[in-house]
Amino acid sequence: MRILNYSNSKDRTAIEKLIRREPLLSLQGAGSRASLTKKTFGKNLTPEQVVDRIVDDVRQKGDKALFSYTQKFDGFAINAKNIRVTQAEIKTALKQLSPAIKTALQIAIRNVRAFHTKEKPSNWFHNGSQVASGQRWVPVDRAGLYVPGGLASYPSSVVMNVIPAKVAGVKEVVVVTPVKKDGKVNPTVLAAAALSGADTILKIGGAQSIAALAYGTKSVPAVDKITGPGNLFVALAKRKVFGQVGIDGFPGPSEVLILADGTVPASWVAADLLAQAEHDEMAMPLMATTSLKYANEVAQEVDLQVQRLKRRSIAQDSLKSRGAVILVKNRKEAQDFSNRFAPEHLEILAKDAKKWLPELKHAGAIFIGPSTAEAFGDYTAGTNHVLPTNGTARFSSGLSVFEFLKRTNLLEVKKPGLKALGKATMDFAEEEGLGAHAESIRYRIKET
Repeated sequence: MRILNYSNSKDRTAIEKLIRREPLLSLQGAGSRASLTKKTFGKNLTPEQVVDRIVDDVRQKGDKALFSYTQKFDGFAINAKNIRVTQAEIKTALKQLSPAIKTALQIAIRNVRAFHTKEKPSNWFHNGSQVASGQRWVPVDRAGLYVPGGLASYPSSVVMNVIPAKVAGVKEVVVVTPVKKDGKVNPTVLAAAALSGADTILKIGGAQSIAALAYGTKSVPAVDKITGPGNLFVALAKRKVFGQVGIDGFPGPSEVLILADGTVPASWVAADLLAQAEHDEMAMPLMATTSLKYANEVAQEVDLQVQRLKRRSIAQDSLKSRGAVILVKNRKEAQDFSNRFAPEHLEILAKDAKKWLPELKHAGAIFIGPSTAEAFGDYTAGTNHVLPTNGTARFSSGLSVFEFLKRTNLLEVKKPGLKALGKATMDFAEEEGLGAHAESIRYRIKET
């Protein structure tokens, strides 16, 4: 694992590229479908062109296009009768669930629900003498959750998306997930969806499922909000349908920045870096420290531990292209770098970790102290693991109940308020050349 010095001009160039997340987008999954794309459309297209074609087809042709693309891309002979997961399939998945995994899911669900229940906002209404005003929070009617179905299964993502939607009060949560030729959903994903309270589970994936959720088909209900991770095609499809529906953002590869003071065992830090590196080749595992000796110890430990990973080749690619240990002069420089990088996950592995917090402004989630491995946030501790990536933590936040709620302003102007605010309101309207606005006030003043 490379070591870069924040004060060295040559190294600084490489560090600036990391801050810019170059390249910005992962093309993982695009190459594997290149031949299918050519066979389907008769020529090679860019991922954006593929998504445009698919979304437009599903919007215009509904189930016909949805079923056709699912057959071509996933090999599943889908139709209106087998698109929906049955209660019998859910019961089978729950029976197959091992006691250990069932317990883990129950712990995660309990803690995630408790966390999001605490953040749920309350309606308020202030009854003043001139004006009464307030705000009311109303959930969206229906939410759609995308669950990947590729090389790895992500039941944790099911929990992290379904639970806040349900806590927000969403009446119907529709889960979509791609399946293989046998038409079977990963049993742990299916069990997680059932235990979390998902209402409908559909055997579709890819850009075609995003289009179906956005515009609706005979077999797929249209939703108001779409959340959940996916490959490049899914992400591009979510971007394309934004405006027709709400989305949770345009997520990039997973990333972690660890600020370490050298008091935590190097093996712990290395393990946390590898926990990010094993996600995919574009993941970003970074550490900042003031000690060259400690930096070398962590780098050596990473090289040792990576050899034992099942996903070794993926982690090694991540470490080589996007990983680094960064040497800084002092705590302030580490904090400045962190604020510029605005990481998805920020770990403070220091004996006085809480003292670092006031100056750390931009991060999707902060993990405080030596015992707080980021993996706790991924699974069971309760905080949501759907977080802003690519530096968007500078202006956005992680998934929460707010994603599924709409805030409506409430206003009642009373007779005293009509007199107190009338002239100023009319003056504003006239200044902007909107005479009818002014007249709407003037009539009320005259006739009251």
